[in-house]
Amino acid sequence: MRQLFALTLYRLILPLLFLAAFPGWVVKMLRRGGFGTRLGERAAVYTTPLEEEPCGTVHFHAVSVGESLLALKLIREWLLAEPDRRFVLATGTATGHAVATGADIPGLRVTYSPLDFRWMVRSYLNRFEPSQIVLVEGEVWPHLLQECKKRGIPVRLVNARMSPRSARRFSKFAAWLRPTYSLLDTVATQQSEDAAIWQTLGLAPENIHRTGSLKFDPGSGSRPARRPEFQHILDSFGKNRSVVLAASTHPGEDSLIASAIREADIRALPVLVPRHAERRAEVTADLERAGFHIVLRSTLPPNHLPTSGGVPESEVGSGFPDNACLVIDTTGELRDWTAHADAVVIGKSFLSIGGQNPAEAILAHIPVIFGPHMENFQPLASHLISTGGCICVQDSEELAESISAALDPAKAKDMTQAAEKLLTRHQGATVRILHLLKQP
Repeated sequence: MRQLFALTLYRLILPLLFLAAFPGWVVKMLRRGGFGTRLGERAAVYTTPLEEEPCGTVHFHAVSVGESLLALKLIREWLLAEPDRRFVLATGTATGHAVATGADIPGLRVTYSPLDFRWMVRSYLNRFEPSQIVLVEGEVWPHLLQECKKRGIPVRLVNARMSPRSARRFSKFAAWLRPTYSLLDTVATQQSEDAAIWQTLGLAPENIHRTGSLKFDPGSGSRPARRPEFQHILDSFGKNRSVVLAASTHPGEDSLIASAIREADIRALPVLVPRHAERRAEVTADLERAGFHIVLRSTLPPNHLPTSGGVPESEVGSGFPDNACLVIDTTGELRDWTAHADAVVIGKSFLSIGGQNPAEAILAHIPVIFGPHMENFQPLASHLISTGGCICVQDSEELAESISAALDPAKAKDMTQAAEKLLTRHQGATVRILHLLKQP
């Protein structure tokens, strides 16, 4: 009875939620350039001829950029063993779609995942007839799981993570959530401590597997790599300057972090990467009020190196004022910009709840600093703090001091070695996940 009531309530609320969210979604798509990227596929309206679609293959569902990158990591690894296999990657956002399309993987069909209306889900499944659906970190949708169960299509959730806050909330409403979550065939968790909550949600113990984190697996895929075109851009601000990168900043953090960088080392170049590129105008205004000259990545060609007063390019020291700040307002480049940094400050950890992923900086051997809010990356964040693998600060005053410390080569070496040692606990996660996905 409870299951029927919950499903009926969901079906009544879903159209209302869609109508309430639709105007904001349109604005977001306009900002992110989503229109013109087959957005009709969100409503199961397709323009690709049916005979050209890859039917009966594995589908990865990735909500946005981070999940899309993880899905691409799994697909590339799978293709090493089976180069002729085709895949479908379904994303939920225009930015995720752009990253997946830009990966340029032969045989990969990039689409949008359907909204969770029954007729849209059925149309999607009728068209592609997937052999299995792999949800990367989330999201779990009732109609999708129900339809897949009816058709015998396994649905597996990989790289599942559950923050303590989420676990408490899920436990509280477990009786209402269990009918949906119990439809999952397999859950691959990042840590063994999460097994209990998934059992509470209705999964049998034999269907829960601790694989480690796909994000934190240092032994698979490529690490962040320095790009010559990025170095050209950095050189145009003055050669041999320390680079402090603020990764995935959220509103209010941009000027806070940039000002702390300037206080820590007047010669250090602040490089800010907003979590959402369409915030560029807001970020620019915030930084200009703090006294910075803003240079947007999107306005510079890849090989940018300005000249000055007839001096040859190779001899130019700097084409920008000393108070310049570089803002990376392009999508999908954060990973390799990280490799050019001397220290990385993690966004969404000061004025927002949750934090952002520190793994890429750690894999690039760059010292990491974050604020008090890293709830979404526990227990890794706590372990990093306790082992000296990072610096955790409480306010902007501590941040400036910590940036200064992280720029010291000896301190940086100690931090990066301790941090990478922690990541080795997740070594082989990619291989373990693929082994699960290849099971019948």
